[in-house]
Amino acid sequence: MPDVDTAKPKNPSTVNRFAAMSALMAVALLPMAQPAVASPHEPPEAPTFSVDGGRYEESVSVRLNAAPGETIRYTTDGTIPTKASPTFAGKPIQITEDMNLTARAFKGSQPGAVSSEGYLIRNGEQPIARFMIMSDVHVGDYEGDRKRWASYFDTIKNVLGTPDAILSNGDMINDNWNGRGQDHKIVQRIFAENLERKGMGDTQVFMSYGNHDATLAELRAGYPKEWFPDSGGGYYRTEVNGVPMITVNTENYSTQQGAWLREQLTGITADPGYRDLPVIIQGHRPTPGTVMDGQQTSNPRLTQDLSAFPQAIYFSGHSHLNLNDPRSIHQKSFTAVNDSSSSYIEIDHGYQMLTAEGQLANRFETPTAQAVAVEVYPGRTVINRINFNADLHDIYTDGKWSANWQPPYLSDGTLAGEAWEVSTRGDSKKIVETFTYTDANRNTSGPTWPQGQPLEAVAGEDGNLTLRIHQAADDEMVHHYRIRVTREGSNDPVLDTKLANRFDVVPAPSVLDVPLPVKREGSSFRAEVIAVDAQGNTSPATVRAIA
Repeated sequence: MPDVDTAKPKNPSTVNRFAAMSALMAVALLPMAQPAVASPHEPPEAPTFSVDGGRYEESVSVRLNAAPGETIRYTTDGTIPTKASPTFAGKPIQITEDMNLTARAFKGSQPGAVSSEGYLIRNGEQPIARFMIMSDVHVGDYEGDRKRWASYFDTIKNVLGTPDAILSNGDMINDNWNGRGQDHKIVQRIFAENLERKGMGDTQVFMSYGNHDATLAELRAGYPKEWFPDSGGGYYRTEVNGVPMITVNTENYSTQQGAWLREQLTGITADPGYRDLPVIIQGHRPTPGTVMDGQQTSNPRLTQDLSAFPQAIYFSGHSHLNLNDPRSIHQKSFTAVNDSSSSYIEIDHGYQMLTAEGQLANRFETPTAQAVAVEVYPGRTVINRINFNADLHDIYTDGKWSANWQPPYLSDGTLAGEAWEVSTRGDSKKIVETFTYTDANRNTSGPTWPQGQPLEAVAGEDGNLTLRIHQAADDEMVHHYRIRVTREGSNDPVLDTKLANRFDVVPAPSVLDVPLPVKREGSSFRAEVIAVDAQGNTSPATVRAIA
């Protein structure tokens, strides 16, 4: 294939796409209630890392490098470094557990671009099988998509080495019953070229059928038989290094298919050769009563058919809902996992979001791309949440919807959350007893505010007020903020909204600057903000008079 260079260091155009976040953070470094002052000097470039992110068999030591005269500050909690963050003073940073490491150079008080690396530390433990499971590829233009997917395969190589199998869980193309079935050949070409380029000749590939994949016949025609080895109904069984793997057709989940699935699972769970192993199952649509509180789910009969088999780990896509959310895994009678989307992700609907330019907009989509890297060990399965690209971008470019941001990326291979671990040791009863990601075990602790005053008033360049929120903390994640701003002495709000937190980007901002539709002069206002986590737990309200 033509040479595709997606390697770091990042190019200036990519750094510029982080300019909005850098500007947003720059004002956080100025005294309270002062407008941002532009620097006459170019901001520092992002520091470089002595050890790239990826999967390592033992702990690693990382050095950070920047230009002479610049100070490097870093974080290990996924947030943007500020002047209060630890300084890298030359002593290597020891990475002994899974984490994102983020670095930023400062030239005096001038903050520069940021860069992050994600590290998986495995301490020499070798899995039985490694799966990369992705969904909603939505490829339709070879020239427009090949560089992006070259970067994604670079990430796959970094986090799994050579995976034993890649599962592409439906919606490989963008067919809307408009004759795009031939686009499967584009996906096949891109995948095949990257498998060869990355030395993954022994990696198996398995597809499932999604609602944007045209017809089953066109899907079969687009790929080698071994990539979609069904016998006519769009479903099949295979094995990966002795681990049973089943693909179901959620677009036509028939009575016949349900009987076949129960038969396969009954045979697998009765066979002592499969004891302590999971059954990896992929199907495009999520099932009711499982992940993300049942959003965009279908096929209740599939839930029923899986309910007698706690060894089953069912991976689904379709919704594009993000991996950051703790509700993306669910256990009751089996384990269900949302594998997100490798084209663009969504958050729950009904929220506003700060765009890359810092404006409020009704958004639920963001061009972050994600997948799960799955490692099967005797008696347990580890599910790693991986970002292919979590840079700060807006889903709209020049007023047009687009998720096709090009590499190189500042965040490729970073982690979208801590790993999930599923036990499959013992009989069915024992496996169910080990389930931890259940409704009964949902987190009940609300977010907490940082010490001091978490709200500030900042004058925007246009003279309007900006409400600065110093982010709350949560043991899972802060999902959104309830914001209500009123004029003093009035109950009529000038802003009343639910603002989605920017948990979808890496690194995440430590402050959110919310523009208010009012001028600073002549009036006083009352701001009340409540932080809410993904489970609906709330912080105490924080209130401040602003003028």
